[in-house]
Amino acid sequence: MAFELRPYQYAAVEALKETMKKCIDPIVIEAATGGGKSILISEIAKWLNNKSGKKVLCLAPSKELCEQNAEKYKAYGFKASYWSASVGKKEMRNSVVFGTPMSVWNDIEKFKSQFTAVICDESHMITPTIKSIIESIKAHNKYLRVIGFTATPYRMGSGYIYEIDENGKPVGDDCTKNPYFKKLVYRITAQELVKQGYLTQPIADAELAARYDASGLSLNRMGNFDSKEIEQTFEGKGRLTSDIVEDVVKKSANRKGVMFFAATVKHAKEIMLSLPAGNARLITGETKKKERNKIIDDFKNQKFKYLVNVSVLTTGFDAPHVDVVAILRATESASLFQQIIGRGLRLADGKLFCLVLDYAGNIERHQLEDDLFDPKITVSGGGKEALKVEAKCPICNTVNEFTARKDANVDLVDSEGYQLDLTGDRVEIEGQPLPAHMGRRCFGEELINGHFVRCNHRWSLKECPECSAENDIAARYCSECRAELIDPNEKLMIDYKKMKKNPRILTTDKVLAWSCKEWVSQSGNQTLRVDYTTEYRSFPVWYTPESNSRKQQAIWENLCESVFGKGNFKNNASEFISGLKDHNIESRMPFSLTAKKEGDFFTIFAHNLPVDVPPIEEV
Repeated sequence: MAFELRPYQYAAVEALKETMKKCIDPIVIEAATGGGKSILISEIAKWLNNKSGKKVLCLAPSKELCEQNAEKYKAYGFKASYWSASVGKKEMRNSVVFGTPMSVWNDIEKFKSQFTAVICDESHMITPTIKSIIESIKAHNKYLRVIGFTATPYRMGSGYIYEIDENGKPVGDDCTKNPYFKKLVYRITAQELVKQGYLTQPIADAELAARYDASGLSLNRMGNFDSKEIEQTFEGKGRLTSDIVEDVVKKSANRKGVMFFAATVKHAKEIMLSLPAGNARLITGETKKKERNKIIDDFKNQKFKYLVNVSVLTTGFDAPHVDVVAILRATESASLFQQIIGRGLRLADGKLFCLVLDYAGNIERHQLEDDLFDPKITVSGGGKEALKVEAKCPICNTVNEFTARKDANVDLVDSEGYQLDLTGDRVEIEGQPLPAHMGRRCFGEELINGHFVRCNHRWSLKECPECSAENDIAARYCSECRAELIDPNEKLMIDYKKMKKNPRILTTDKVLAWSCKEWVSQSGNQTLRVDYTTEYRSFPVWYTPESNSRKQQAIWENLCESVFGKGNFKNNASEFISGLKDHNIESRMPFSLTAKKEGDFFTIFAHNLPVDVPPIEEV
């Protein structure tokens, strides 16, 4: 049977179709929990298969979601294949294949040019494995479409997962960092679904008997709460935990289904001790598959009231009768907190609203006091209260919003975002107007040959000295000719530090000054002493023209050629000094010196080599 699409579902499908007809960049749909993502996936998979005659791969992060999406597709009367070890099936004889990422990746050689698209459910969790799958298939089909579906299109630390919002407006650096998807094609929020009568309104109860103090939790380098701090905050709290559970039981007395979200397995077991015996069950990552499935089925059939879980049922779990969500854990990300709330938003007979009980300060942490559906999304380090400057691109007319410079007088800014002085003229530094903001490049995009191409206008840029191409101010190498983009003074400092760290490496340095004199070595040989001053150091070098060493003779001949020209060799130090007297000594100075320190002295390898070419240890 075909499902009758809701108005917003029809609009989402049409928006996807129109975008995919002209765009081959990865795109994403935001559909809140309960918005019917499975139906949308089925509609798009069916359309893509009919349009292209090729297979469609639908990826989901869990067995439950994989099966759920497949069942919706099969409800249309179509056949579907599974490629998932957790489902227990691996075959692709049908036109639409539903799989889990690791199972597909382990057999990626079987997924080649027969696929026209990859659909990613819960695409806010797109992983390196999923990206690798897409790139492997794309190697056989450069026109591969990638469509993401998620209820929460943002990730902790990196912000939104797309560059361009549904209105065509760029998201900006404050709110996204290296997003995988190019454009948000359509969005239907939970708040809109509540207003349209498709979801139950969540109501947070602020009158809580007790709370865990989670204010001291800190994030580790992976962006997660420290496990030891989690244990200290939530485990072994005895009376506090029992009081909280008692409060939940009291407030859910006249309700049908209660889901507990615990911090750790030990914490979950402590919660279970305070729940009514025989009316509660526990699911953790350690729960066996068969037992887990039975617990879930019994809960959905309302054979017991309280279901406690630890990081298992946060996504892809639907039990419409759930009308109380008790959160006894801290969530690092706003996305996860939204997913948890979403477990209680499904419609059910007699269900007027879902009670949200937050005992770990998540509502305050994610700034949801005014609206549980509206978290404040920024990238790591993004300022929430920073002043903004609008800058209109002179090329594409896109109005960009950037964070203002700390030293900028934001009242004196022209329409293109440049600082103005009191006379109304642009402030210039080193011949260039000074931006009043931290923005570097325009976010305007134009669709060209199926790809969104970003506008190339830059407010802050670095010009390549070799080809004059404009590059990002932070670029290390030119985007056109790959020449190294580094300020000469900065390069000197880098090289100097490298030299100080290891003076015994072979380098070619520019010679700034030199002086020559005759010398007698400890063994009584006539030598030429030259005191060199380079960009980084000063040191003496002794040349021995009458040495029996072929290497010493070669260095001497190389010095003579660099000073007097090819074929002009001097027999000894006296002749060398005399030759210099006939000319301006500075005009005869070697341009560069290739040397390294060996023991207490410097060994010369060559003269007049280019300083920007890595030296070799031969003359």
